[in-house]
Formats: sequence, C-alpha cells, structure tokens
Amino acid sequence: MEPKPKRQIIEFTPQEKERIEAVKSLLAAGDKTSYRQKQKEIAQKLGISLRSLQRMVKAWQEKGTSGLTRHQREDKGKHRITQEWEEYILKTYREGNRGSLHMSRAQVAVRVEARAVALGEENYPSRATVYRVLSRLVESQTKIIRSLGWKGEKLTLKSREGIEIEVEYSNQVWQCDHTKVDVFVVDRSGEILGRPWLTTVIDSYSRCIMGIYLGMETPSAAIVALALRHGILPKQYGSEYQLKSEWGTYGIPSYLYTDGGKEFASKHIEQIATELGIVCCRRRYPAEGGIVERPFGTFNREVFASLPGYTGRNRESRSSKAEAEACLTLDQLEKILVRYIVHRYNGGIDARVGEQTRLGRWEGGRTGEIALIGERELDRCLMKRIKRRVYKEGYVQLANLVYKGEHLQGYAGEWVILRYNPRDITTVWVYQLEGRAEVFISRAHARDWETESLSMAEARAIARRLREQAKVVTNQSLLEEVRDRDEYVESIRNFSLKRGKKSQRNPQKTARRKSEPENFEQVIPEIMPPELNKEDIEEEPIEVPDVRVYDYEELEREYGW
Repeated sequence: MEPKPKRQIIEFTPQEKERIEAVKSLLAAGDKTSYRQKQKEIAQKLGISLRSLQRMVKAWQEKGTSGLTRHQREDKGKHRITQEWEEYILKTYREGNRGSLHMSRAQVAVRVEARAVALGEENYPSRATVYRVLSRLVESQTKIIRSLGWKGEKLTLKSREGIEIEVEYSNQVWQCDHTKVDVFVVDRSGEILGRPWLTTVIDSYSRCIMGIYLGMETPSAAIVALALRHGILPKQYGSEYQLKSEWGTYGIPSYLYTDGGKEFASKHIEQIATELGIVCCRRRYPAEGGIVERPFGTFNREVFASLPGYTGRNRESRSSKAEAEACLTLDQLEKILVRYIVHRYNGGIDARVGEQTRLGRWEGGRTGEIALIGERELDRCLMKRIKRRVYKEGYVQLANLVYKGEHLQGYAGEWVILRYNPRDITTVWVYQLEGRAEVFISRAHARDWETESLSMAEARAIARRLREQAKVVTNQSLLEEVRDRDEYVESIRNFSLKRGKKSQRNPQKTARRKSEPENFEQVIPEIMPPELNKEDIEEEPIEVPDVRVYDYEELEREYGW
C-alpha cells in the first residue's frame, strides 16, 4: 500500500492574509446596502479601487484562496529577450561609460528604442527590461557614495503625498526654491533698493538651471510662476548680455518638487499645473532639498562674493561698507548672473552625476523632441495679473503710469485684466474676461516710455519722492525724474574721472591741492546745467539728495498698493 502524499502547507504573506480576510468579511455582508458600504470601506483600507476589489471577489469565487495569491514565475530572474538584444544593451552601456564618458540606463533604453525603429522591430526590450539587464553590472561598478535618495546610480524622490518618483530623464522633475541675494543693489539714481530675491528652477536629472527670476519682490505664487515661465520658454538674450553660447534648456516638467511654502500650495500654482499637465508634490524633509539649494552656495562663493555691495552670509561679520560700496543695479546683477549660469554653471561638470557637463547631461537625457509652447499662451498662466477699468479715452492705469493700446477705446468703461512683468512695467498685456476664460485684446505701452524700462520697485520709489515734493505723479514726471537723476549721476561720475586723470598727470600739483581749500567757483560749473550762472549758484547752493533705504512692504501698507 503506497503511503499517502503529505499535504502541502501553503504559507500566505501578510498582504495575502489581509486580502482573504477582507473578501470573507465582504461576502458575509447581508443586504445590498451594507454590502456596498462594506465594499467602499474595504477598498479604502486596502488602498485599491472598487473595480480591483470586485476582481478579487470574482477570483475568490472561481479559484478560492489561490485566486488571491501571487504565483512565482519559474523563469523569475531570467530576461525574456533574445541574446542579441541583451548583448546590444550591455555593449551600449559599456561603450557609453568608457573613459570620461557617462551614460545612464535611461539613455541606453532610448538607444534601444531608436535601434528598434531603425530595424522596423515592434517587439523590443522595454525600459524596465533594460534596467533589469543592467542592474547587476551597474551595482558592481558603482563606487560613489550618494546622498539621501540615491540607490546606486538611481535617484528616487519621495513626497509627502506618498508619490515615489525615480528620476530617469530630463524635464521629468523640476525643483524650485528662493534665496535672498547677499548683495545690495541700487536704482539708477544710486539710491539703495536693498537685497533682491533670487528664485531658481532646476532639473533634478541633469542639475541644469532651467530658469530664474531676480527681483525685489518677496517670494510669492506670481514670482514662482515667472520663474517657471522663464524655464519653460527657450531663452533669447540680446548682445548686451555678451553671451558666447545659448542657455539651451526649455520644456515642461512632469513634476514640480518643492518645499511646503505657501506660495507653492497656492491656487494660482495649482491652476498653472493643471493647465500645463504638471504634478505638484512636496518634499518630506528639509534635507531632501539639496539639489535646488546647493547652487545658492555656489553663486555666493563664485559670483556674489566678488561684487561691490556684498554683505556676506554671516550677519555678525557683515561689512559696514556694503551699502556704501553698492553700485550695481538689478539689471546689471542679472546680466552677471546669466553669463555665469550659461558659461560656467550649466556648462560645468557636477561630480555627483558623472563626467558630463550639466547641459550635456540634459541634452542626453531628453526622451524626444520637446514641444514648444506659445509665449502668449504662457502669459495667461504665468504673468502677474491685476484688474483695471478702461477709461473713456481708451487708456488704462498701473503704478501711476498711463498705458495706450490698440483697440482699447472700444472697451471704454469695461473691466480688463492686465498681465505684466514686475521687472519691466513699461509694457502690459490686456485681456478681457469671458466667463472663466481670458481673451487677449492687445498689448499696451506706457506713454512717453517707448525707449525706456522701469521696474515696479523703481516706479513706487520715484512716486514716493514726487509725493514728498508735493508734485503730481504722471508719466512725464516719472520720466523726468529718471532722466534728471541719470544725468546727475553721470555728471558726478565724469567729474570724478576728470579729477582722477588730472591727479595722475601731475602728482605734485595734486598733493598741493590737498592742503588748499577747493575752489568752489571752478568746480561747480562742471557738474551744473549750463543755464545756471554764478549768481544763481551763490544764491541757491546745490542740495545733494540723501541716500535712503525704502521698506516696500511698509509702502504697500501705507498707500494700499
């Protein structure tokens, strides 16, 4: 008599046990109402959809417990691809990482797809298969100790919302953050504006800086939107920037990974993300923001520390001469920063991601052609907006400036939406609100400002000075204030240069002049307008304006801006 075969004991995993108990409790429900209620509770508890739960119940009814268990494949660990494809994948990866070259698994997957298209093959290894083929080879070659989030050469980002993102290609995950620049800037009249804010947008895969916004405004949803706009659009700069190469990066990210700042959680950013198809997610811990925060230290060390008006990072050891030495305007500081990013930062190598330049890695990590989006389409999403009424003569007002535009007279008496860039408010874009949609009407330019530029911060500071002098604030008065001060500063600068040249020509004469009082009558005509004569000067001496530092948040509260 043959012995009976021993009964096989099946061991279930905790997840399988939970599913079995859940299905049993669901089938034990009595009427339809309690069944439906129980169904929703169980689906929520297991973290699955109602449809998935229904499939589980059907599998239980047809196959019993085996319907809820996962059967391990006999060929687990083996690659179900041809020997030819496996050899091609390994060969491509080895050749791409020879010497100083660096090629990631994602780039190998792109080349596999390109080869399959060239050969006309529809059945080719997927990205996941390429990763499995290369997994052992990559782990054996990886010697770099990575920071938080790295496993081998793979960077994984985890969000508060429970999203886990494996960073595999360019424009997949962008990160955004702000810092206050440690350099004082001045307006065109030489008066201190303060320390500007810098907002940067960085691609997590390549560490390229995709876009920036430098301005006096404190971080807000509108500033984040302007930085995103700069990152999304192709960059075009004039000859005044003296760029030897193009910035080169653009596109729309799949994810925007940020800290928990309220500007990132605003409805404005949510609306932009929805319209552009971007998923917004938050970092779990502050330590996970190294990718976007590290460039701030690099900028300070390699750029800002060598500029006049640099304050230093440490408040206690801050130089008392920083404000006195400040002479850069916001535009000049931006040009310096843009040149550094294009020539040095994006064109440099980040040791954490291999031997490629950041720009080279971004170009190599692209998964295909990047679709271009229209600039006007982004204006509606990303520029700062404000509501204004069109006056009878067909003009609108913003920051004490009067704007004229085509077709505006036909909208007299109606409310319109103005969109503008705080860095230059001489031009605004006018939209009409139809329901929830904004329809573009025209572009409007500030009257008398066709050849000039003016930031919102400068406009407010000038308007404050004119009010203190009891003058009416108009387009012309603002323009005259800017031009008068530009001419005054230029005359002082030219006078200083002339004196410096004379000192170099005759050092003995200069030394003698130091011990003698300066001849007031000879000096003044060089820096005063030609219409003033000697008698006017004696009766009405020059008053050099004091340097003032304005608190723009206080001004906004005081004047309701």
